[in-house]
Parts: sequence; structure tokens; C-alpha cells
Amino acid sequence: MVGKQMKQMAKQVRDTESKPDHVAIIMDGNGRWARKRRLPRLAGHQEGARAVEKVIRAAGESGIPFLSLFAFSTENWKRPKNEVDGLIGLLKLYLRSKLEELRKNRIRMVFSGRIGQLPADLKEEISLFEEATATGDTLTVVICLNYGGRQEIVDAVNRMISQGLKGPVDEKMISSSLYLPWVPDPDLVIRTSGEMRISNFLLWGSAYSEFYFTDTLWPDFDGGEFRKALENYSKRERRYGSV
Repeated sequence: MVGKQMKQMAKQVRDTESKPDHVAIIMDGNGRWARKRRLPRLAGHQEGARAVEKVIRAAGESGIPFLSLFAFSTENWKRPKNEVDGLIGLLKLYLRSKLEELRKNRIRMVFSGRIGQLPADLKEEISLFEEATATGDTLTVVICLNYGGRQEIVDAVNRMISQGLKGPVDEKMISSSLYLPWVPDPDLVIRTSGEMRISNFLLWGSAYSEFYFTDTLWPDFDGGEFRKALENYSKRERRYGSV
């Protein structure tokens, strides 16, 4: 009996250690999903929004404390205006329609990026949404919006300069000056659609992250695909530069 209990305890420890605290996702493939079906690109983004709901649900069920989603990069403004307007419209619709559901499930949602450069009406909605979900304690969802990894580091350095920094800079100082310094570095970064690059996402925080690449297009990425990525992560040995 004692031996069986010891084995169960050991398994629980392994399961806890092998589960990431923070999963970050580069959501890629909406356009290709739509093109394969001869649909407008906005249809792909709409289906991608449904995938967001599925993955948030799966993250909550899996006990993941932090989930970051790369929703809109600083480079995405170069896309056609109708596509950009459609994306912003989808985000506004999501914020308005999902607030009560997120609050009911005690999910907190925050935004990371150059939020100050967004249109005034969107900034106001984001502020109200963050305030309304601030008490969520089961899962924190970070929406990376108007976000760029290099830009985040530049903004961190400029923030330190504005605060009168004159001495040498160390890693701790930069980390504490990032957009959301209280959010831990991602343990696992997922990219969908078969592309194998970071695309300027969480460059500082992902220094020792594990990466998982899948050919699945983002609109087809559901709870099962998310759990598959977690299972793959659980089999890895993180060494942080050691032998």
C-alpha cells in the first residue's frame, strides 16, 4: 500500500513539473484556411476567433495559469485597410460578447503591446474590459495587440531612461520594465500553420522557451490540438543551458 502511494505521489510531482505555467501561441494560418475554401480572408479571421474560444477553454481545463495569444503585431498595420478594420471589428465584438462568460469562469484578460497607439474607442473598451475581469483567478489570458518583441525591448529601455537611469543595465532591470513584468516567461511557445519562425514575438521572454510547431492552420487548432502540444512538452527535458 505504501509503495503504491509513493508511486502515485511521484507521478503527481512529475505531472506538475511537466505542465507549463505559461503557454504562448503565434496564431497563424487564417488567410490560408480561407483561401483553401475560396472564402474572403475575413472569414478565416472569424473562424480563428472561434479557435481562440476553444483554446482558452482547453487552457482553463488543463490548469494552465497563463495563456498569451499573438493577435495583432506592429507590422500587421501594413495589411489592406479593409482587413485591418475587420480584425479590429472582430476584437471589439469579442470583447462585448464574451465579457460575462469570462467573468463567470473567473478568467482575467489583459493586453500587451503599444496599446497607447490604438484608436481611442478601442483603448477605452480595453481599459473597461481589463477592469471588469481583474478579479479572475483561474486563468490569465494575455492578448498581444499592436505588439512587437523588439519594440517591447526598445520601450523597456526608453522607460528606464525616462526614469533617470544612468548606470549599467542588467537583465533584471529590463525584465521589470517590460509591458507586463508580472507575467512569467513562456515555458512553451506554439506556432500553427507549419511556419517555423518567431516573427518578433516575445523575444526577451522566450529565451529559454520550448517551441512546438504544427502544420495545423489556426482555425483548425482546437482543444485536442492544444492538449497534443502539452503532451509533447511533457516529454521534454528543460536544461536552461546546462549539460
